[in-house]
Amino acid sequence: MGIETESQDERQVSSESTAAEKKRWTLNDFDIGKPLGKGKFGHVYLAREKMSKHIVALKVLFKSQLKQSQVEHQLRREVEIQSHLRHPNILRLYGYFYDQKRVYLILEYAAKGELYKELQNCKYFSERRAATYIASLARALIYCHGKHVIHRDIKPENLLVGAEGELKIADFGWSVHTFNRRRTMCGTLDYLPPEMVESVEHDANVDIWSLGILCYEFLYGVPPFEAKEHSDTYRRIVQVDLKFPSRPIVSSAAKDLISRMLVKDSSQRLPLHKVLEHQWIVQNADPSGVYRG
Repeated sequence: MGIETESQDERQVSSESTAAEKKRWTLNDFDIGKPLGKGKFGHVYLAREKMSKHIVALKVLFKSQLKQSQVEHQLRREVEIQSHLRHPNILRLYGYFYDQKRVYLILEYAAKGELYKELQNCKYFSERRAATYIASLARALIYCHGKHVIHRDIKPENLLVGAEGELKIADFGWSVHTFNRRRTMCGTLDYLPPEMVESVEHDANVDIWSLGILCYEFLYGVPPFEAKEHSDTYRRIVQVDLKFPSRPIVSSAAKDLISRMLVKDSSQRLPLHKVLEHQWIVQNADPSGVYRG
């Protein structure tokens, strides 16, 4: 699992950000460009750091909204976790700064944007594309779990695509740095594992479940336990009511992998290193980790 070496630009930005205590960032250090997206608590803009000329994404969050929603603690945890992760399939957080009204996160710029929009445009992905993405994410999650970080909210909306077509886990808002089991209910309904729905303790194996859901959604265009009513989605998750539609046509090897990840007993889910060894991944995933179309 090769960890990508940083470019000189990135080293410059990150070395400056580690020196953030000595040199506090301010908005004056950046040329602000076009808006890239809108989030619940603010906006993301394309920006260029004036000294290094390095292109970044600047996430601008409003303190009043963070306070109102009582997520300051969550943001602090997100910054703490993401700033220490270095992996080609995890979006870098170079640093942060704040003024009276706003908090600014200096993030790696993922040139090809949101995977969610791409999936909506395509309706569903080919097996080669899906396998390449799932393998990339499995490697990134192995790396996270090795650092005692559980992501807990892997879904298309939290994934970005870099300039080369590589996938980046972008949002660590629900992630947690842990050495024990947790009971917090979090994440997105369609992606919640049975142990979270039933409010029993959960561990890093929640991420394997989410990866199984994601694999299904990549191949079929919808999550597997979707239902009109929330209560029906809950019931289907708890019963692992897994059905494979006849269209689009998906190989039996792909269905086998999904079935091995979506197992109610979390200790029986296919471990991530075994996901990478599964015949469907081996036969379909691009070894470079980049889907080239």
